[in-house]
Amino acid sequence: MIYGIGTDICDVRRMRASLERHGDRFAAKVLSEAEFATWKARSARWPDRGVRYLATRFSAKEAFSKAIGTGMRMPMTWRLCEIANQAQDHPKAGQPYIVLHGGLKDWFEARSLQVHISVTDEVDYAASFCVVETQSA
Repeated sequence: MIYGIGTDICDVRRMRASLERHGDRFAAKVLSEAEFATWKARSARWPDRGVRYLATRFSAKEAFSKAIGTGMRMPMTWRLCEIANQAQDHPKAGQPYIVLHGGLKDWFEARSLQVHISVTDEVDYAASFCVVETQSA
């Protein structure tokens, strides 16, 4: 049964402007430790791809917060919600999935929820779609 649905679109140019204004502090506020490391590596190699990576994570976390119905307030925080991708040797290589941490993970598991996330990006926009459902008994 569907618990909630969320979607978000993010202007990549807005992310670029925030990075120019606030530098790494902005990315550190939005990204988990693992995401931050990936962002740094991508940004060093392909600066534009790094900005789009940040935009997809921002968008996905916004969509997730809408799907769980809390918005960006506790237990939802930027850094407790991590967007990862399946490993290359996984049958669904590259597919995004959500890893929750701390109190957000506890809150989510207490409600027996599961999540599905999709992200996409182009030069100027990143978009995400999220479905949260209750697990079948």
